Amino acid sequence: MPAIDADTTTLTRLPEIDVAARERHVLSLTLAPSDFEGEGFPVRRAFAGVARELLDPFVLMDQMGAVEYAPYEPRGTDWHPHRGFETVTYIMDGIFVHQDSSGGGGSITDGATQWMTAGSGILHIETPPEALVVSGGLFHGVQLWVNLPAKDKLTAPRYQHLDADRVALLASPDGGALIRLIAGDLGGTHGPGTTHTPITVAHATIQPNSRLAVPWPAEFNALVYVLAGQGSVGTTQVPVGHGNLAVFGSGDFFVVTGGTAESLDVLLLGGRPLREPIATYGPFVMNTRAELAQAVEDFNAGRLGTVPTDGIRPYRRP
Repeated sequence: MPAIDADTTTLTRLPEIDVAARERHVLSLTLAPSDFEGEGFPVRRAFAGVARELLDPFVLMDQMGAVEYAPYEPRGTDWHPHRGFETVTYIMDGIFVHQDSSGGGGSITDGATQWMTAGSGILHIETPPEALVVSGGLFHGVQLWVNLPAKDKLTAPRYQHLDADRVALLASPDGGALIRLIAGDLGGTHGPGTTHTPITVAHATIQPNSRLAVPWPAEFNALVYVLAGQGSVGTTQVPVGHGNLAVFGSGDFFVVTGGTAESLDVLLLGGRPLREPIATYGPFVMNTRAELAQAVEDFNAGRLGTVPTDGIRPYRRP
């Protein structure tokens, strides 16, 4: 994604960590397995092998790429339904085009995020545009599923487009780390994304040998996923690299450190757990099996929306 010029951009400095604050220690460290999604684009399943209660209120996260596509290799998804949760798609390199049955849509590229609340039900598509399919090129993004509380499962669908220039920018006290805050609060600074329950989603780039101490609400869980690079987590310096997910225990802050030779890119994720029953089936996230059955019935009956007559379609090679 395009670099941010710190000389021309105002950055908010994170506060120094209080010496009396309690550090969060690493509970688990996993490595995301590789898989394929949609029409065949490569992903890493970031949450694979992690207990659901440690992820709450998050449900799923896929890292898409980074991959250098040859011409005609880029793939996306065709039209498909969702109900009961939100999809957050963050594109660092390349471009996805989004459209949904509630009227939301647009291009997601170069650090932009689309935050789609499926709620009561929606149909949507995310696919690379024709120009990218024909040319190929670098593609890198993340899709995160955020659960909705039971009271909001059937809320009206909503679409938020968060351009890269809308994110809040923060720096570590020594300037060695840059944080793009997409949603939530970090050290008193607020990101642009609107959420149903308290959560924080941020992308941090930590320079070699730099240390980022992240203040974190005590009631939140805390997850760090490595997008690229090498480094360590915790003051005990547990080594991490591309595809690792670190889950932290309770406390007031956690530490991420860049490697010795390259910068470290990580997603910082956390939120107040819902602690509600969860039932999932494909593109539906509900609280009970009966609600899942109703979602499938409603989809088959066309009650989750219809594809617009001028709806986009995945580009097919002639």
